[in-house]
Amino acid sequence: MTEEEFNKLDKRTKAYKEWKAKFEKQQESKSKGFGDTVEKFTVATGIKKVVKAVVGDDCGCDERKNTLNKLFSYKTVECLTEDEYKVLNSFFTKTNQSRVDYITQKNLVKIYARVFGKKQETTNCSSCLRSIINQLRKVYENN
Repeated sequence: MTEEEFNKLDKRTKAYKEWKAKFEKQQESKSKGFGDTVEKFTVATGIKKVVKAVVGDDCGCDERKNTLNKLFSYKTVECLTEDEYKVLNSFFTKTNQSRVDYITQKNLVKIYARVFGKKQETTNCSSCLRSIINQLRKVYENN
């Protein structure tokens, strides 16, 4: 279903509810990190059943999965909102980007944190800020 078709759906209809259920199921099945991928592999090959039969239900798989997900998470980038796009458009079309005032930096960091799902504070480190700006530029240009 295209986005245009989705936008035409009435949220009270059966078609919308079916689409939403399907979408939520797809989101649940996506791997958040390497731990989820390993789990899918062990389930598909039957390794998980064998391990549970030998070791028991508390084999430590869930803790390992969560640890691997934290260590090796898959990056997901959120789309920019209209307001975020306007802020970035204003920033990137400025002629002088060599100096970033505190309020602008705060806005850029807030956008970065939401889009990349990372906790980020304002910084005095110019290379750290440059990295944030470069990553936001990629998202902005691909939007």
